[in-house]
Amino acid sequence: MKVKAISVDPSGNFLVLLVDQEEKKVLPITIGRLEARSILIAIEGVKTPRPMTHDLFQTAIGELGGKVEKVIISKIENDTYFAEIHIQQAEKDIMLDSRPSDAIALALRCDAPIYIKFPLVEFTYNLSDINLA
Repeated sequence: MKVKAISVDPSGNFLVLLVDQEEKKVLPITIGRLEARSILIAIEGVKTPRPMTHDLFQTAIGELGGKVEKVIISKIENDTYFAEIHIQQAEKDIMLDSRPSDAIALALRCDAPIYIKFPLVEFTYNLSDINLA
C-alpha cells in the first residue's frame, strides 16, 4: 500500500487514504489532525526546525542499531484500526503495536513498505468511488 492523500470527510475528520500499487483499491483510515500534519510533512519532504516525534523515533531506532523493515495495518476492532511496526535490530526481530497513523508517519520517514493484512481487504473501496476534491 502507499499513501495516496490526506483528506477530510464531510464531518471534518481527517483521513489517510492508503491505495494498492495499481491505485484501484483504497483503505480510508480516520486519523487526528496532528497525525495528518506529520504524514503530510513526510510526504512533502518538509524539514522542520526541530525534530518532530516521528523524526525522533526514526533517529532513536537508527542510533540503537535498528531499521524499520515494514509496517502492517493488522486489524480493525470496534471501528479502531491497529498496526504493527516491524524493526530489525542485529539478529532480533521486534514488533511494536501502534496506531496506524504513527506507523504510517514512521514508514514514510524510513522508506519502509506499508502492508495490510488480507482480512482488511473487505474494508477497501474502489478508488474511483472516492471523491478526492
